Amino acid sequence: MQKATRPPNEPFAPPDNGTRAVTKSLNSTASPRNGAVLHNGDKSKGNVPKRKDNGVRINVDNKVDSKPEFKHDNMVRQKKTRPRRGWRRSVYRATLGFINFGPSETEIKEKETAKRVRTPLKGTRRIAVISRKGGVGKTTTTVMLGHVFAAWRGDRVIALDGNPDAGSLAYRVRRETQKTLSDLLENSEDVDRYAEMRNYTSQAPTRLEVLASDDDPRIATAMGEEEYHKAIDLLEHHYNILLMDTGTGILDSATRGILDMADELVVVMAPSVDSARALSLTIDWLEQHGYENLVKNAVAVINGVRGDSLVEVQRMEHHFEKRVADIVRVPWDQHLEAGAETAIDELRTTTRAAYLSLAAAVAEKFTEEPQARDRIADRADEKKDLEPVVLDEIPVIDLTERTARLNDDEIEPAVAHSTN
Repeated sequence: MQKATRPPNEPFAPPDNGTRAVTKSLNSTASPRNGAVLHNGDKSKGNVPKRKDNGVRINVDNKVDSKPEFKHDNMVRQKKTRPRRGWRRSVYRATLGFINFGPSETEIKEKETAKRVRTPLKGTRRIAVISRKGGVGKTTTTVMLGHVFAAWRGDRVIALDGNPDAGSLAYRVRRETQKTLSDLLENSEDVDRYAEMRNYTSQAPTRLEVLASDDDPRIATAMGEEEYHKAIDLLEHHYNILLMDTGTGILDSATRGILDMADELVVVMAPSVDSARALSLTIDWLEQHGYENLVKNAVAVINGVRGDSLVEVQRMEHHFEKRVADIVRVPWDQHLEAGAETAIDELRTTTRAAYLSLAAAVAEKFTEEPQARDRIADRADEKKDLEPVVLDEIPVIDLTERTARLNDDEIEPAVAHSTN
C-alpha cells in the first residue's frame, strides 16, 4: 500500500475533510526582531505599536500582558444566581436545582442596595442621630442602623448612648455587662486594646456593640461636652463606625458636644404635623449655629408610617427634600412598637428593606472627607477668641509711700474742710 506523501517544505496539515486548510506564509510570521521587515515595509528595532489582541495587551517592549485574560469572569463558567426566598426558591429546592428561575427583582434591588452599604470607608465615621421630640423612634433608628452596618459590613460598629438622662439604647440588645460610660471614662487609662474595651460593651448577634449610659438614680450631675469628647476619642481607636444616640435637648452640653464631633447626621421624625414642625425648627437652629454642612448632607427618617395615616406624608417629604440630602420612609412594624430587644430578622420584609436603604444613604457619604475635624478646630478658635486678654506687664501704683509722707498739716485742713 502506497503511503501518502506531501510536497517538500509544505507545512503539515490535517486531512482535507471538505474544508480547505489555511496555511500561513512563513514570511508573514517572521519575528520583528533583529531588523525584520514589517508589513508596512519599515524596519523595527524591537518595538511594535501598542495593540490589543483578544484581550491580551502587548506593550511597547513587545512583552505580553496576560493579566486581563485570567480574570474570574473570563475563565470560570458563570452559574445562574440561586433565588434566596419566595416561590422561586421553593421550585429550585423541589427540583434539586434543575429549574432555576433566578432571583426576583426585589432580590436584585436588595443586592444593589447592599453594595452601596458596603461603600469603602475613610477612617472612622461618627454618625449622630437626633430629634427634639421624644417618642419618634430615634433610639430604634440608631440600633437598627447599627444592626445593618454590622451585618453587611466587616467593620467594627458601636452605638453610644449619648442621652445624659438615662437613655434606653442599652436595653435594645441583650446586656452582657452592667458597666457604663462612666466606668469606661474612669478607667480609660487602662483601656489600650480592643479586648479590654469589650469589657464595657454588649454585643448583639449581628456584631453590633452598645455602650450604655448611666441610669443610676443616685447620680445628680449629668455628663457634658467634655466627657463625651473624651469618650468619642477613645472609641474611635477601636471602632470604624460610631453611632451616637442623642437626647431630645439640643441645647444640652452633651448634645452640643456630640454634634461638634459628628461627621454625618440622621434626623428622625414621626409621620405627624407636630413632629415635622419640630424637626424643621431643629434644622433651622442647626443652620444658624454653624452646622449647615452637616444638615446639607443629612438623611431624614420618617419613622412608623402607616398606610391609613391621615397625614400627607408626601408633602412632608416635599418640604424636607429641599433641606437634606435623602429621605427614607420606615413603615410601621409591630416588632418595633414594644421598644424592647428586637432582631432584625424578625422585621417585615418592607421594614428590613427600608433600614437597608437608610444605611445605603448614610454610607454613600463615606467616600467624602470627615467634617468633624474642621468643625472642632473652628470651635477651638472661637473659644480662644473669647478668652480674656492677659497683659504681660500691668503698672502697679503703690500708695504706701505717699500715705507715709502725709503729716498732720496735710490731714488737719482736710478734716476742717469736711466739718464746715
